[in-house]
Amino acid sequence: MYRHNPAVRWIALPLNFNQSLMAGLYIHIPFCKQACHYCDFHFSTQQGLRTNLCQTIAEELKLQRGYLKCQKLKTVYFGGGTPSLLKPEELQTIFNAVRSHFEMADNPEITLEANPDDLTPETLTLLHQEGINRLSIGIQSFNDDILKFLNRAHDSRQAVRCVKDARELGFTNISIDLMYAIPGQTLEMWKRNIEQGLALSPDHVSAYSLTVEEKTAFGRWQRTGQFRALGEEIEAEQFEVIMDFLDNAGYEHYEISNFCKSGFYSRHNSGYWKQEIYLGVGPSAHSFDGISRQFNVSNNTLYETSIREGKIPFEREVLGLDHKINEYIFTSLRTSWGCNLEKIKNDFHIDVRRQNDAYLMTLVEKELAIIENNILKLTRSGKLFADKIASDLFVDSSMDS
Repeated sequence: MYRHNPAVRWIALPLNFNQSLMAGLYIHIPFCKQACHYCDFHFSTQQGLRTNLCQTIAEELKLQRGYLKCQKLKTVYFGGGTPSLLKPEELQTIFNAVRSHFEMADNPEITLEANPDDLTPETLTLLHQEGINRLSIGIQSFNDDILKFLNRAHDSRQAVRCVKDARELGFTNISIDLMYAIPGQTLEMWKRNIEQGLALSPDHVSAYSLTVEEKTAFGRWQRTGQFRALGEEIEAEQFEVIMDFLDNAGYEHYEISNFCKSGFYSRHNSGYWKQEIYLGVGPSAHSFDGISRQFNVSNNTLYETSIREGKIPFEREVLGLDHKINEYIFTSLRTSWGCNLEKIKNDFHIDVRRQNDAYLMTLVEKELAIIENNILKLTRSGKLFADKIASDLFVDSSMDS
């Protein structure tokens, strides 16, 4: 059974459909208290280096001030790593640089990824005062045994408490992460997790399937036979369960892994999926300017050394036509607004519908997709096969005129 993996956190390689006058800023904070057994994002546990790294990020913001071509920032997203580890003065160093070198749009969305164990009332108060208006909290599970298995630093009590505290201290936009397809987590345990999450009335829920990456603890254990991932059938069953629960609770399933109350979609992540320009700063951060993408080096020491010399340490890739279109197909099919086939045809003279007419009709007949006004959207059943459907539709411009 070949189907999508909702855990994949794609950075879009956008098709230049929607160049607005506003952009997004992503800031990567590469520090964690400890390594979760499933995580392969770039981070370090050497907390003593954090203050210097924040000052270096502030310097990169100065060096990158022309990248967005004077577009206003409609979103700022602190990701990681664990941005909630930052001390107030470290966060302020970065914020001062953002405000000095970039113009903010009215009512920007400013998100900070956080772990429950960091979110004390004192920290939450300081974050709110600094201008953070959206929290993305990595709860993953409300089961203490599962949290230990994942090597998370918090427990279920802290997970519940931090959300309640955040509400009481003025946060009106709270997202929680939940993880499924975890060995040892039964279907009933997963249902209980969702119920506990919904009891907190989050404005947004991100649900990710556990993915075993090669360089993680789980990856190493899998190679030696100490770890066995759950099968795709169980993964699909648990994905369908959360779709049921959140649909019944009134949440909009606006992207494969993301659900929200009305009006609470992630404006920043939606910018990726809608092919909007964004700048990424910090080690391993990605950027997109409408023509190319670039990737900062995933090494804190090399990053700091280069920035001190006034150089941004990145690799750049100019996107070819097929690459742009295929990434657009991939990311847009994951969303509720779908893939605009007419737009591809008009702007790039590639007729995806003509190239794949029989296949598209099969998708419609099997109720895996619908086509309305030449916009292709996946049905609930189709979402289980999103990656496969997208790859089947990838274009080869040499086949079209």
